[in-house]
Amino acid sequence: MQTLKIGTRGSPLALAQAHETRARLMKAHGLPEEAFEVVPISTSGDRIQDRPLSEAGGKGLFTKEIEEALLDGRIDIAVHSSKDMPTVLPDGLELSTFLPREDARDAFIGKTVKRIAELPRGAKVGSSSLRRQALIRRMRPDLDVVMFRGNVQTRLRKLDEGVAEGTILAYAGLKRLGLESVVTDLMPLDVFPPAPGQGAIGIESRIGDRAVEKMLAAIRDAPTGQALACERAFLAALDGSCRTPIAGHATISGKKLSFAGLIISPDGTESHEVKLDGSAQDAAAIGAEAARTVRAKAGAKFFDGWA
Repeated sequence: MQTLKIGTRGSPLALAQAHETRARLMKAHGLPEEAFEVVPISTSGDRIQDRPLSEAGGKGLFTKEIEEALLDGRIDIAVHSSKDMPTVLPDGLELSTFLPREDARDAFIGKTVKRIAELPRGAKVGSSSLRRQALIRRMRPDLDVVMFRGNVQTRLRKLDEGVAEGTILAYAGLKRLGLESVVTDLMPLDVFPPAPGQGAIGIESRIGDRAVEKMLAAIRDAPTGQALACERAFLAALDGSCRTPIAGHATISGKKLSFAGLIISPDGTESHEVKLDGSAQDAAAIGAEAARTVRAKAGAKFFDGWA
C-alpha cells in the first residue's frame, strides 16, 4: 500500500479527527505524512441544514457517502465521531478500531450566564440533539429549546448572533478544536449523561482487508473498544437513532465494566435509568441486558411516539 486514503467529513472537527488518526498511524509505523491522504467527503447530513436529522433520515446521513467510498475503494479507512454511527453497518464494513476516548461530558456555553441554572425563564437554548433537548427540558422545563444545526463553528456563530442565549456541545469536540475556552460549564455525567459513543473516534474499514487491519492494530485502544461495544449494544437493542433520546456511558477499570444508561421522553417529563456492572469481556452482553432492563421499566407505551 503506497498511500493510505483516510475518508472523513469536511467539517473542521471531522478533519481534526482524521488528522489525529493520521498522526497516530505515522508515529506507530514510523511513516511520513506523505504516506497518507486525507479525503474530505460531503455527506447528506452536512448538506441538510433546514430540518432536524430525525426528520431527514437519522444518523446514516453522516456516513452513507463515506461508506460508499469505502466499499468501492476510493478510500481505505473512514474516520467518524462514534456517536454519529448507526448500529447497523453496510455488509462488508466494520467499526474495527477506536482511538483512546476523550472526555465524554457535554459542555454548556452561555452567552450571558455561565450555567443553565442561571438562565432567566423563557431563555432560548439551542441544540439539534433530541437527547440534549430532552435533558434540558428535564432540568429547566421553563426554557425555550430551539433547533441548532450546523458544525461547531456555525453553532458558536449563531450564539454570538443572539439566536439563543446558550447551547450545549460535546466537550471532546471542543477540546479537539482547541476551543475549551468557550466552555462556561461542564455537565456532570450523572445529571446530563452523554450519547453512546460520545468522545470516541471510530475507524471503519473493509472486513478482510489484512493490510489495513495490520496498520490499525497498532493504534487500537482496547478499553475504548470494550466501552463502545457495551454502549452500541445498548443502543442497538433499543433501536436507537437520531429519532430516540438515549444516553449511555460505560467505563472500564481493569477487567471491570460499569454502565449507566437512560431513556427519556422528548419533552423531558419521563425518564428511566439503568446501571449494570460486569466483566469487560462481556461488554456487548451487558449493554443488551441493560436495554432489556430499562425497556421493562418503561413499558411498551413509552416508546410509542418515538418513531
